[in-house]
Amino acid sequence: MLGDFTFHNPCRIHFGQNALDNLPSELAEYGSNVVLVYGGGSIKKSGLYDQVMEVLETAGKNVTEISGVMSNPTADKLREGCRIAREADADLLLAVGGGSVIDFAKAVSVSASSDEDPWEKYYLRMEDPDGDIIPVGDILTMSGTGSEMNAGSVITNPDEKLKIGHVFGSEVIPRFAIVNPELTFTVPDKQMRAGIFDAFNHIQEQYFSGEDDNVSDYIAEGMMRNLIHASRIAVKDPTDYEARSNISWISTWALNTLLACGKATDWEVHMIGQAIGAVTDATHGMTLSAVAPAYYRHIMPYGLPKFVRFATEVWNVDPSGRTDEQVALEGIEAMEDWMDEIGVARTVGELGLTPDRYDDVVKATGR
Repeated sequence: MLGDFTFHNPCRIHFGQNALDNLPSELAEYGSNVVLVYGGGSIKKSGLYDQVMEVLETAGKNVTEISGVMSNPTADKLREGCRIAREADADLLLAVGGGSVIDFAKAVSVSASSDEDPWEKYYLRMEDPDGDIIPVGDILTMSGTGSEMNAGSVITNPDEKLKIGHVFGSEVIPRFAIVNPELTFTVPDKQMRAGIFDAFNHIQEQYFSGEDDNVSDYIAEGMMRNLIHASRIAVKDPTDYEARSNISWISTWALNTLLACGKATDWEVHMIGQAIGAVTDATHGMTLSAVAPAYYRHIMPYGLPKFVRFATEVWNVDPSGRTDEQVALEGIEAMEDWMDEIGVARTVGELGLTPDRYDDVVKATGR
């Protein structure tokens, strides 16, 4: 490993079928005012809302709710969340949901104490937090984003057709995360598939950079192989606990900064995907799957040795009697076959993006 780095992740993970049993001990670390953050109500249908509320009530917490967090949280919703958190004098933001809900909670955590507009301050000017930060804890219901254990927060401004991510410092990382893979069973099939590719691409964005002998790349290859294996089981049987648990654990570690240690990283697929999401409001993982193959075919000649390694180590491509270019291309083709197998978007047209809106995507990507 050639790069210098500091690895610090303060998030405590409770993982497994009984992970929620740890919520009372976590709540005991915080004051009485808890703001419960969640999305469109699926946690009420599943019964998780009632379970969490029972724990909060038993712990004697005063609960205020921020509900209706959308899949691409907006700047207006963020402003609303900041107002609610301030009025509640929040001691803890408890996010129950997938990556969008957790991203949103982190944005509120840094913004609620500021008098400035959070979109302008943190997503256009990209400033560091300079006020009180409300602690965040989370209960994960969808795997893919890794938001449960990182400091990233993506917010969309539909009026400006911008979707921007801000990776804050470690002080914004959730203090604890409860990850029970069974809670992901209720996620719609399309969202599960999108989350699988989201996690896979997180690994790719950190893998396709640098040519040094880096331990992070060996870890990445193992994670990609296991994710491919588990995904094939999960798409046939979404309630296979072992497959879904592996997907959940890989998703968490794919974006908690471990794989970036000692490396330069790319993130161009994410920049383009986020721009498409800003214009179309498409599911994040599907924007990545629509972009990734074409992007990797484009950059393959500039990083050929790593693409050969990707083909042989991740997809078991036999290099015998072939040029490096042929081996690398077969690796990308194997990835495309797998993407078709798990059923993710393969073109931007599938996401509703039409040629007359390409300029908006270009502008959003450049931002």
